[in-house]
Amino acid sequence: MQSEKRIFDDLAKVLNGVAGTVAGMGREAEASMRERAREWAGGLDLVSREEFDAVKTLAANARAEADALGKRVAALETALQAKGGVAPAKAKPSK
Repeated sequence: MQSEKRIFDDLAKVLNGVAGTVAGMGREAEASMRERAREWAGGLDLVSREEFDAVKTLAANARAEADALGKRVAALETALQAKGGVAPAKAKPSK
């Protein structure tokens, strides 16, 4: 009876060791794949998230400024027309 218990104890120790080894191999494989993905992505001409967000913000600001300037020009043309000045110019279609 005592020898059976010892066999089960030894088997449990071996299985715990195997489980730890397999978990370690999994972590190593994941780290290796992440490193290979970084190397692969590094070879591409990609931008970082920070750079993308900065350009996106600049574009939004430029768009807002262009809209504000367009409204200002329209208001100035309307005021000029009200004073009997030149008729407002037709807007050129954007490409």
